[in-house]
Amino acid sequence: MIIGIGIDTVEVARFQRFLDDGNQKLLDRLFSPLEQQCCRPKKQAAACYAARFAAKEAFLKALGTGLRDGLSWIEVEVSNDQLGKPELQLSGTARLFLEQRGGGQAHLSLSHDGGHAVAVVILE
Repeated sequence: MIIGIGIDTVEVARFQRFLDDGNQKLLDRLFSPLEQQCCRPKKQAAACYAARFAAKEAFLKALGTGLRDGLSWIEVEVSNDQLGKPELQLSGTARLFLEQRGGGQAHLSLSHDGGHAVAVVILE
C-alpha cells in the first residue's frame, strides 16, 4: 500500500555555486561521506548533488513531516545498487518516522536535464 508520494526539482546551478565557493560545511551538513564520494569525482558533480538533494526533499514531502524532530539530511542517503539504480538508505529518525507511518520501503527515481534535477519518491 502506498503511504506517500513526493517530488522535488532543484536547479543544478545552485549546487555548482556551492562547489565553486568551496562550501564544504554545507556539503557536510547535506550529504553523507558516501554521497560525497560518489558525486565529488564526477564531471557533472553539481547535477549529482542536486539530484540527491531533490531526493531528500521528495522523501520529506512523501513522509509529510518536513525536516523536524531531530531528523537530519544525512539520515536520508542516496546510494546506487550494482546496476546503478538509485536507492534511499534511511537511518535514525528518518527510518523511525517511516516505520511509524506504517511504511517499510522507499522507491526512488532521479533525473537531470536542462539545468534541473528532479526526484520522485514513493513510500510503501
